[in-house]
Amino acid sequence: MDDSAIEANYLVTADELRQFIERIERLDAEKKDIADQQKEVMAEAKARGYDTKVMRKVIALRKREPDDIAEEEAVLEMYKEALGMQ
Repeated sequence: MDDSAIEANYLVTADELRQFIERIERLDAEKKDIADQQKEVMAEAKARGYDTKVMRKVIALRKREPDDIAEEEAVLEMYKEALGMQ
């Protein structure tokens, strides 16, 4: 490979790399916008009297499989019973 071919490959690679970087930067900006919107929704819910800490837990639970939740709750109950917390 001569120097011009290597340079051409470098330019294509640099251009492609720049495109990837710019795409990631745009996605980061979108992610920030979405996070800001989520904060606004939580603030609105809190202003209406909802417990946002509990809401976050409910959201996390909805993302999980029901069997995983049931298993964790069973173990939690067993631990609480062992510690006399029932």
